[in-house]
Amino acid sequence: MKINLATSAGFCFGVRRAINIAMDTARNNKPVFMLGDIVHNEEVVRQIQKAGIKKIYRLTAGRRERILLIRAHGCSRDTLQKAKKLGYSVIDATCPMVKEIHAIAKKLENKGFKIIVIGDKSHDEVKGIVGQLKTKAVVIDKPENIPLKKISSIGKAGVVLQSTQNLEKVQKIFDILRANIGKVRFHNTICKPTRAKQNEIKVLPLKNEVVIVIGSKSSANTKRIYEISKSLNDKSYWVNSSREIKRSWLDTVKNVGITAGASTPESTIREVIRKIKSYSCA
Repeated sequence: MKINLATSAGFCFGVRRAINIAMDTARNNKPVFMLGDIVHNEEVVRQIQKAGIKKIYRLTAGRRERILLIRAHGCSRDTLQKAKKLGYSVIDATCPMVKEIHAIAKKLENKGFKIIVIGDKSHDEVKGIVGQLKTKAVVIDKPENIPLKKISSIGKAGVVLQSTQNLEKVQKIFDILRANIGKVRFHNTICKPTRAKQNEIKVLPLKNEVVIVIGSKSSANTKRIYEISKSLNDKSYWVNSSREIKRSWLDTVKNVGITAGASTPESTIREVIRKIKSYSCA
């Protein structure tokens, strides 16, 4: 069996940077806290917790010698202000590409544009983008969920995207926005690693009998990769680890394509490859 690993599989720059910042921060002998998980991957979360960084669900008053680590997905302005007011030292591991979306959205708002964010409403990154603004943004996740009455009353709109969105779905949403709003300024803020992953996954399923997509079920970018793969090759499977791979998927298969989400560690990818090789050698 031939195994074809996507060039873009695994950690993106922003995730790798955030993990490195977290590990460096954990070594400074001060209590370190995070509001949620640094990225959407269970193995990475375990490594972060093992390093001594504690996950919290709200900011509290307390000792001043403590650090709040901002995750790769970013956070709202209110969270930053509250943390500093409560005495936390803040170390920001927000992906620079996400910070760029923040800057674009704020600039558009300052110019009088109503901000529309195309993305998953409950996702941490989207909450962080919306949380940069003085006015309430409109968040749209699907073409069928567009509030037509609301958007038709907008004079001019500035559109930004969650960095891991599928451009084809975004285009469908944008076409509807453009048809219903007088002036629309569009910024394609899908990040380069996501574009690379999505470009590869449009080819990998066509060149392989089976495709294995590796990543957490809570990972938005992994979900997008899997959806594209499944639409092109029905024998596409989404696994979190090697333990979920079934031998029956690979019976009589001569080639298998493998890719992984942006928060999937290299160790997990290697384990999946070893598992597949063990089947082909048996």
